[in-house]
Amino acid sequence: MKHFISIHDLSVDEINEIFELSARLKKYLKEGKEHHYLKGKILGMIFTKSSTRTRVSFEVGMYQLGGYSIFLSSNDIQLGRGESIQDTARVLSRYLDGIMIRTFSHKDVIDLAEYGSIPVINGLTDLMHPCQVLADLFTIKEMKGCLKGLKLAYIGDGNNVANSLLHGCAKTGVDISVATPKGFECDSPVIEEAKTDAALSGSSIVLTNNPAEAIKDADAVYTDTWVSMGQESEKQERLKVFKPYQVNEELFSLAKKDALFLHCLPAYRDYEVTEGVIDGPNSVVFDEAENRLHVQKAIMLKLMGDFKDPV
Repeated sequence: MKHFISIHDLSVDEINEIFELSARLKKYLKEGKEHHYLKGKILGMIFTKSSTRTRVSFEVGMYQLGGYSIFLSSNDIQLGRGESIQDTARVLSRYLDGIMIRTFSHKDVIDLAEYGSIPVINGLTDLMHPCQVLADLFTIKEMKGCLKGLKLAYIGDGNNVANSLLHGCAKTGVDISVATPKGFECDSPVIEEAKTDAALSGSSIVLTNNPAEAIKDADAVYTDTWVSMGQESEKQERLKVFKPYQVNEELFSLAKKDALFLHCLPAYRDYEVTEGVIDGPNSVVFDEAENRLHVQKAIMLKLMGDFKDPV
């Protein structure tokens, strides 16, 4: 791994290595065992989109690994005043050991990686949310004991989370069914990439406009906000379109009795999900949120640490 931009870029072995390392780092933290494997390393964190989980988990993760993080909003650096992403990448590469960026344009992440000389981590773009989805799959594996052969149903907007779920499930052998309204489907190139990966892993991909069809007999059910950052002007229209895609008790009952409920948060209760589901016994949303920390620490260690480390 040179960068972490898309799950599609990873091999199955690399994903498994990240999961194994995540579990070990999580165990060390719970046991109170110091694990300063990035001592002296500095991560620059560029945010043009605000965040709770991404900022806190990366900052805490670097601290627990013995490193240091620098928060860089668009108001803090010249990138927000018109400096090119190319020049920003070259300059930051002289100061830092790695960059995490959470932004709108996916091309900004690609350009940072191309023009810089240090590892780049995609913290989120409008196209993908790979850190979140690796944490999701890690959570499912923790709870179910395996991934291959399980079925995940995603209900809602074909957004960055849905795109990365297609990549992640296809790579790890999880069958995925995605139900979106017409006109709100996942990104076409991502779908084609996922189909290629699914052919190798043996998983299946179902794309439908029918949430009941997608969720039937699912081992895990996932939804996300109907109105992402930058879509606020579309809110009223989106609420009408997505209303039939609410994950409520009636819809959730079509999944397996022990199905997990996942949401990347923040959740807008009684919009995309009812309180009875998100606060119910099948919900693992806070385990999932915690696992962002452990999985991202593993990603940072693989990119910025010593591959011969005894961890």
